Amino acid sequence: MLVVQKFGGSSVANAERIFNVAKRITETYDSGNGVVVILSAQGDTTDELIEKAKEINPNASKREMDMLLSTGEQQSVALMAMALEKMGYNAVSLNAMQVGIATTSVHSNAKIKTIGRERILRELERKNIVVITGFQGINKYDDITTLGRGGSDTSAVAIAAILGADLCEIYTDVDGVYTADPRIVKNAKKLDEIGYSDMAELASLGAKVLHTRSVELAQKYNVELVVRSSLTRDKGTVVKEDYKVEKMLISGVASDKKQAIITIRGIDDQPGRAFEVFSILEKHNISVDIIAQSNGINNTASISFTVEADDKTAALELLKKHSNLIQAKEITSTDGVAKVSIVGAGMATHPGVASLMFEALYDAGANIKMISTSEIKISVVVEEKDVENAIVAIHDKFNLASNSMRKN
Repeated sequence: MLVVQKFGGSSVANAERIFNVAKRITETYDSGNGVVVILSAQGDTTDELIEKAKEINPNASKREMDMLLSTGEQQSVALMAMALEKMGYNAVSLNAMQVGIATTSVHSNAKIKTIGRERILRELERKNIVVITGFQGINKYDDITTLGRGGSDTSAVAIAAILGADLCEIYTDVDGVYTADPRIVKNAKKLDEIGYSDMAELASLGAKVLHTRSVELAQKYNVELVVRSSLTRDKGTVVKEDYKVEKMLISGVASDKKQAIITIRGIDDQPGRAFEVFSILEKHNISVDIIAQSNGINNTASISFTVEADDKTAALELLKKHSNLIQAKEITSTDGVAKVSIVGAGMATHPGVASLMFEALYDAGANIKMISTSEIKISVVVEEKDVENAIVAIHDKFNLASNSMRKN
């Protein structure tokens, strides 16, 4: 078998944990498997590097930030290879350039285009354990790029896909995928299995277990994932195409506090205005999530939408710069908001899911500012201060509903 194993930053945060991970890796190797390991930067290294950059230049270019941040992963893989060597195993550490991980040129949020197989396969044929930097790639100008927070998950799945690996294990500091954040919801349940679609939605809506693009890649190339803890021997959660719904109305509850609302008022209520607004943002790689439009007086309209909090300033500057094109009377923003979502493939066949969610939000005293729905998710925007109460109330409501269904 060929096994790809990815370990997060907390799993390799210090020397003791590096040797703990090395032991897990060698156990897999000693079972007769070829092993490719993907690593994140140690512990809080990325945050520390960001702070160092701010000391020098708070407005540093994204290209230079990528050059800096990519050093964290290179430290991790070199130290892991050293640990494996000390334990008597042959290992080689490789960065994105050495592997040939080609990406787009969007610094800080690049996407993988192609991955070279030759170097990895050559090292595996030599019976080496191959340790590769996650999170990074190389663009067409031979500049280092990074894949965004959590990008090492995507690196691992992409490498597993290109190699045709038999298994891709994602090791983190949690022991699987839960129905909600167990730090907030004490009775959150760990799932034995979850479908690609549900997992992708949860990841995109704020669940921190897996990077969204990693799940999308796994589904596209049918890579079976297992999310496990590097600190325990628990089986974890399998992410795959077919899974048991277990009569649950929803798979999970997720939240994202890093949100802001931008509102554009007084634009002409005519075809093309929304296109003008969102094409401006799209050209500058600013993603928009929940959108609401309302009609005003004198044939005008207002558009409100959510963006990541980190993108708010850039989005406002762009829209105000193009105010003549948009022809808006006012452009404002709202901070202190968060997105709360429920996800579940079972929602499509069970009426009344939205009603239960809104009842739970009422019980929690959370006022809804915006709503977005699809076949397998419902998202609402609420005030940030109400998020934790909302999550607990929603989880309890659907947990009771699921218990009732099982009794029936």
